[in-house]
Formats: sequence, structure tokens, C-alpha cells
Amino acid sequence: MSPHGLSHYTIIVVEDHDDARTYLGMFLSRLGANVILAKDGVEGLEAVKNNDPHLVITDLQMPRIDGFGLLKEIRALNADGKDCVPIIAMTAFITRAARARLFHSGFRACLEKPFTAERLLAEVLAALGA
Repeated sequence: MSPHGLSHYTIIVVEDHDDARTYLGMFLSRLGANVILAKDGVEGLEAVKNNDPHLVITDLQMPRIDGFGLLKEIRALNADGKDCVPIIAMTAFITRAARARLFHSGFRACLEKPFTAERLLAEVLAALGA
């Protein structure tokens, strides 16, 4: 993909681990995306409220508001029936039952850590319809 392949997209990355957050931000920025980084669900929710993101990528286990809580809060912002931003979950461990709950809750995809750059890109492109 060219460095400008995601240049029309704003992506919010919500991750409490500094290294992972920095890596994801750099990777997506190199592909041209406008990336907004948040260290937890509270910051992620504020970023969604203050921007018009095309995609949110969030860790599930975080302090203050976890990934499920963030999804619920974002969906509540769009209670008027407007299309809601797609949300991709990231997690280090997930059971089959938790994966089913994740999709039933409204997450677009689940990236199980560690994941490859190719897998990340594939899920981002699928969520964006690009």
C-alpha cells in the first residue's frame, strides 16, 4: 500500500501500553492515516467526541473505561440512528465465548495480540471498506 493509502482517514488508537500505542500510531501514520492516540477509554471517548473518526482501534483491558465500555459509550453518542464508527478490538487473550460476546456487542473485528502488520492492515482496510 502506498504511504498515502489511508490519507483520507482518521483513526483513533486506544491502548494503555505505551509501546503498543506508539507502534500502532507510527504504522498507521506511515500509511498516511491521521492517527489520534489515547491511553485509555476515557481519553478515547473524548477523542471520538472531538473528532470525526472513520475507525477506532481499542484494547479491551484498560483502566477507567475498558474496550466494552468504550464501545457502549460510542454507540450511545450515535443513538439518533446515524451510522456509527466501526470499532476493532485488540486483546492478548480471548476465549471462544468472549469472542462471540465481542461480535454480538458490535465490534467489527478482533485482533488477538500479538498480530502481524499484515493482519492489522487487512482488518483496518476491511473495516474502512477500502
